[in-house]
Amino acid sequence: MTLVGAASTGSSALIRARLSSWSLAAIAAGAVAVTAVLFAATPMQGRVAFVLVAAVLYVVAQTTVSALVEGRRRAKDRLVTSIVVACSCAAVLPLVAVLGFTIAKGTAVLSGSFLTHTMRGVAEQDANGGIYQAIIGTLEQVGLATLMAVPFGLLVAIYLVEYSSGRLGRFVSFFVDVMTGLPSIVAGLFIFALWILALGQSFSGFAGSMALTVLMLPTVVRSAEEMLKIVPDGLREGSYALGIQKWVTVVRIVLPSALAGIVTGVMLAIARVTGETAPLLVTVFGNPALNFNPFSGAQASLPLFVFSEAGLPNETAVNRAWAAALVLILIVLALNVVARVLARLASVRS
Repeated sequence: MTLVGAASTGSSALIRARLSSWSLAAIAAGAVAVTAVLFAATPMQGRVAFVLVAAVLYVVAQTTVSALVEGRRRAKDRLVTSIVVACSCAAVLPLVAVLGFTIAKGTAVLSGSFLTHTMRGVAEQDANGGIYQAIIGTLEQVGLATLMAVPFGLLVAIYLVEYSSGRLGRFVSFFVDVMTGLPSIVAGLFIFALWILALGQSFSGFAGSMALTVLMLPTVVRSAEEMLKIVPDGLREGSYALGIQKWVTVVRIVLPSALAGIVTGVMLAIARVTGETAPLLVTVFGNPALNFNPFSGAQASLPLFVFSEAGLPNETAVNRAWAAALVLILIVLALNVVARVLARLASVRS
């Protein structure tokens, strides 16, 4: 009986009190109240500063109370959890703020007329005009870049995973890594020097597509390479055991198994280049009128439209820039949704 009583007493001593949700709410209310007093008694001001000070006071107060009531181990756990949550919110809030501000500014101008008219003959202060020419230009330029970058990048990834060995493979992989950090303006200047200056071609949407292709290639190669690497070797070995040739194994077994991840990587590459402005400044040149032919003459694009309108010294042009930025975000969002659907269908088929 004595041993049983001692054991029960020891186990009860290990059980510590826990802070209830009401206690945490009271701590939060106290942190907000103390912050309000500080802002009233000191020169501090601003909503962002108020939230930051209140958050710091809450974390300090919560950790202190938890150490007194729950013990040091539980207090450390709460402190680390609070830091992780705060960092997550700090990473998400700027994105939410940018999206919210863009939506608020862009919806004031966005309309059917804005999407179906061009800026040909429209003055800077005129509220008319639209981005039809920029939408067409962006879709054509990104589409051509995708048609050039995806097959080539996929073939490079297949070579690196399935066929490369020795120095050539390491050489190709090294230069793919170098291209990953290539500044976008350098890609634009390269196409400008090669296509326009050296070969004597004119500014065009195709020139911009080539610059975007240079930027897309490393992302496509690296994402496809990683997806191909995680395909189990047992699938390849089983195919080889049945006497199937290697290229047939790659096309019929390896690629379908990795298709969902490859599609996601391609969409990441497309999302990266859709908003690029620097390479288009020196290759596409911009055009207020509609040009359906990407291979001849200057062409418009949404990033160039936003850049040019935002730099004009009147509110009407700046509002058009916000609306164009919102359309650009919606296009990227739509492309990602389509990619998710295609990836899901591809994974079901495989």
